[in-house]
Amino acid sequence: MLLLAAALWHGGDMRLAAIQTYPIKGCYRLDLDDARVEPWGLAGDRRWMVVDDEGVGVTQRQEPALVTVRPEPRPGGLLLRAAGRAALEVAEPVDGEPAEVRVFAHQPGVPARVADPAANDWLSQTLDRKVRLVWLGDPAARPIPDVHGVGPDDRVSFADGYPLLLANRASLDALNEWLAAAGSPEGPLPMTRFRPNLVVGGAAPWAEDDWLGRRLRIGPVVFRVAKPCGRCVVTTTDQETGVRGHEPLRTLARHRNRDRQLLFGQNLVPLLGPAGTGTTVRVGDPVDLLPD
Repeated sequence: MLLLAAALWHGGDMRLAAIQTYPIKGCYRLDLDDARVEPWGLAGDRRWMVVDDEGVGVTQRQEPALVTVRPEPRPGGLLLRAAGRAALEVAEPVDGEPAEVRVFAHQPGVPARVADPAANDWLSQTLDRKVRLVWLGDPAARPIPDVHGVGPDDRVSFADGYPLLLANRASLDALNEWLAAAGSPEGPLPMTRFRPNLVVGGAAPWAEDDWLGRRLRIGPVVFRVAKPCGRCVVTTTDQETGVRGHEPLRTLARHRNRDRQLLFGQNLVPLLGPAGTGTTVRVGDPVDLLPD
């Protein structure tokens, strides 16, 4: 399997294999055939976030049940669904209550708007804890909080740190081979565990390690490969049920521990130029590593 992937890589036939967005940070994914690339990420990705009483984001790190919430984008808002609950339409709170929120407690505040009280009640009942739903009306308001591979004008939505996360399908195959060799009962794992935005097929396993600091063209869009992604407990959560296990962190700790970071995937920053928004990537697009 690894030799086949390597042969594909040397043949240069890399393609975009999957596109996913997460309308509400931490909640269920949306699988797409195409997506518009904006300076702060894919259109509609993590423009909403669940926050606690102090205005700090609630993620699957603390609340794996978030994945049971399945938001469906609608013009001007979302439809919220969860098993055993009546669906709820939520409008973008363009004139809603202003709030300063933080993606993580140690980060600066970002101006947002609070959703209708009905949405807050619906989510509080679903998660069995008091929460609010907020909307990032101006995604250009949040600078990328990291300092690696970014410029002062780079922006991000409510994602953890970077506009997009890219993963390599062959690297997942290699990880699952390690799980099988170790006799792990938890494998094979699906790519959804890693919650990427873009999945590349046709590359060699871990080829993405060598892309750091370089430019990657996917279809018509060029991205800067900014930083490897250090993985957390979210990857141990089944993205269909919210049930948490031990993998892949145990296996990543044995094979992919770099400076106390368990690496899988690469963070990307779009290089859109003066045209700004509106460029689209599609499943099947060619993926090319550009010359330095």
